[in-house]
Amino acid sequence: MKQVINFILNGQPVQVEIEPHLTLLQVLRDKLELTGTKEGCGMGECGACNVLLDGKTINSCIFPAMEVEGRSVTTIEGLIDLQGNLHPIQKAFIEYGAIQCGFCTPGMVLSSKALLDENPKPTEEEIRNGIAGNLCRCTGYLQIIQAIKAVSKQK
Repeated sequence: MKQVINFILNGQPVQVEIEPHLTLLQVLRDKLELTGTKEGCGMGECGACNVLLDGKTINSCIFPAMEVEGRSVTTIEGLIDLQGNLHPIQKAFIEYGAIQCGFCTPGMVLSSKALLDENPKPTEEEIRNGIAGNLCRCTGYLQIIQAIKAVSKQK
């Protein structure tokens, strides 16, 4: 039996009818057609599916969609402003070559945003800990860390 959930998605109210067993990732990609959120492992281990829930990073591949009722979800698509400008973290990822194949990038960017929102001036160790739940198969960690450091210096 389908149920309706209401939540804020990328700053806009959303109402969607879903099957109660769906994950947030399935709703975002299949029902709402927001394909920036990727499915990697499907077990909450790789971070490719990361989104922000009330400003905190979660693995949407294992998060029950019903649990977003009344809450705020931000996907990678939600970081672009109304004029189409990239978020500073996205710009830094491009500038520092932190995007290789790009599969981990949405989750990595959102984890970086959550880290910098909580701690605007992290140390390198805090950056490494902040992105520890995200796996980059291309081993672009050095450039990712440099990009996050650059944004932290702007704050």
